[in-house]
Amino acid sequence: MSEATKNTTNYVTIEPMAILTSLMIMSGSTGVILGARLLVLLRRFTRSDISPPPSSLKELPTVSVCIPARNETHAMTQCLERVIASTYQKLEVIVLDDASADNTSILIKSFAHAGVRFVEGGELPDGWLGKNYAQHELYKQSSGEYILYLDVDTHIAPHTVDSLISLALTENASVVSVLPTRDDAWRNSILFATLRHFWAILSHTVRHPAATSNAWLVQKDFLDDNFNGLDHLKTVAAPERSVATFASRQRQYRFFVSTKEIGVSYEKKWLSQCQTSIRLLYPFFGGKPIRVLAGLATLLLLLTPFAVLVTALFTSWYTVHSLALAVSILLVSVYMIYTARVWRSGWLVGGIIFPLILAQECCLLIASMYAYATGSVTWKGRPIRYTAKEAAN
Repeated sequence: MSEATKNTTNYVTIEPMAILTSLMIMSGSTGVILGARLLVLLRRFTRSDISPPPSSLKELPTVSVCIPARNETHAMTQCLERVIASTYQKLEVIVLDDASADNTSILIKSFAHAGVRFVEGGELPDGWLGKNYAQHELYKQSSGEYILYLDVDTHIAPHTVDSLISLALTENASVVSVLPTRDDAWRNSILFATLRHFWAILSHTVRHPAATSNAWLVQKDFLDDNFNGLDHLKTVAAPERSVATFASRQRQYRFFVSTKEIGVSYEKKWLSQCQTSIRLLYPFFGGKPIRVLAGLATLLLLLTPFAVLVTALFTSWYTVHSLALAVSILLVSVYMIYTARVWRSGWLVGGIIFPLILAQECCLLIASMYAYATGSVTWKGRPIRYTAKEAAN
C-alpha cells in the first residue's frame, strides 16, 4: 500500500472519531453547565419556610380566584372541588365559560351553592386571543386586591392561597408564579411530558424570568396600572410571561417551584401538552428562526451521545462509545434532578427515557416553527392569526 493510500485510510477512519469525540466533550460540558444551573435555580426557587398570612382579618387582602374554562368537562369538577376547599378567609371564585361546546357551563353552575360565580363568555372580539380575552373579562369581574389565575387542570391544596399571599407579602412581590408538581399516578402524560417547564427553569434570568400559566398571582392594581387588565397583551401567547418580565425588571416578581407547603400540582393529557408546546415553543424563542435553529442544535447535541451508543450495536466498542456512555449517564442524571423534584412518581423511569423526550422535543420545536410559518396554530380549537413575534411580545 502506498503512503498516499495509508494517509487517505487514516483520514477516513480517524477523522469521524475525532469529530464524535469533540461532540461528546461539547455535550458533556453542556450537561455539566445545565446540571449546575439546575441545582442552583431549584434551590433558589424552593421555599419551605413560609410564614402564615396576617392573622388580622382587616390586614388580610382579598383574593379573586379566576378560572377561564373552555370545553373542560374532564377536569372542571375536580378543579373546583379543590378551590372551594381553600382555607383562605377572604376569597371569591369566578369561572368564565369561554363558549364551550360541551357541558362545562352546567358543571360550573352546579357549584353556585358553594359560592362559585359563573360568567358567560361573549363572542371573541377581533384582535384578541381567546384565553387572553377570557382572563381580561375575569379581571373586570373580579373584586379582589389580588387575582389568582388558575388553569382548570391545575389543583391547589386547602392552604395554597394562604401560602401564595404570604409569599407575595413577605417578598414584596406584585406577581408570583408557581411551577406545579406532577402528583398524578404513572401514565404516559408524565413519562413523556414535554420539557416546557424544564426549559422555563433553566432559561430564567431577571430580564426574562421563568413563569407558568398554571397558577399565577398578581395584584389587580399592578395589572390595571401597567397593562390595563390584559388589554395591552391581546395577542401575546403567554401573557403571564410578559407580566412577569415587567414585574421582574421592577424587582416585584417571584417564581417558585411548588412544595407541599405551597401545594400546587397539575394533571394534563399528553396530547394537550404537545399542543401547548407547539403553541408556545416558537414564541418562546422570540419568533426568530435563527434562535429556533440554535435551540434545535442544542437538542441535537444533547441527543448525540445516545445516538453514538446505539451505533455500538452494529460496530465494535470504541473509546468514543465509553465516552458516550459516560456523557449519557451525566445527561440522564441532570434530567433526574428535575424529575425527582417535580414528579411524585415515575421520576426514575422518566430520567432513563430522557433521550426519547429530547427527540420528542425536537419534533415539537420543528412542528411549532412550521405551524407559525403556515398559520396553522390553534388554541382550544380557535386559529391563532398572529405571527410568533407578535405572540411573543
